[in-house]
Amino acid sequence: MGTVYTSSVESPVGPLLVAASDAGIHAIEFHAPRHAVPRTGDWHEGTHPLIEAARGQLAEYFARRRRVFDLRLAPAGTSFQRHVWETLATIPYGQTISYTELAIRVGRPSATRAVGAANGRNPLPLVLPCHRVIGANGSLTGFGGGLPTKRFLLELEGAQRTLLGKLTDDG
Repeated sequence: MGTVYTSSVESPVGPLLVAASDAGIHAIEFHAPRHAVPRTGDWHEGTHPLIEAARGQLAEYFARRRRVFDLRLAPAGTSFQRHVWETLATIPYGQTISYTELAIRVGRPSATRAVGAANGRNPLPLVLPCHRVIGANGSLTGFGGGLPTKRFLLELEGAQRTLLGKLTDDG
């Protein structure tokens, strides 16, 4: 993997830590991530061309000028987790699906909990849009950046209203 560089990127949802090496972007983390990416190997604060590319694309996303990210990604995870994360990238901007639908798309319709756990360990939120996965009843459910951030992101994208006709949360 080589040296992984990390840098803070300002955003409307607070500072994001972006980690990259020549292999790709390894992580995008919210200020207080629920599941921080393990810092194995040589991680240092600094810049990298992929961090600068991510900084620009994230700014475009938050300005509603980007709907799809075009970055080389290098998330570390099991093959099952990586399959779930790759499937997240197929959820269109502004749309939501349920965890059950995600499990079906992954080809494991009876593994909703395992798919949900993999979704929760997504090291590249925003780029791999785990915020677009919601409860079957339309409720907002756990999100590494917190439910207010999830709501903000869905509203930013103009997400289609859920089965309940509005964005709601479990709390």
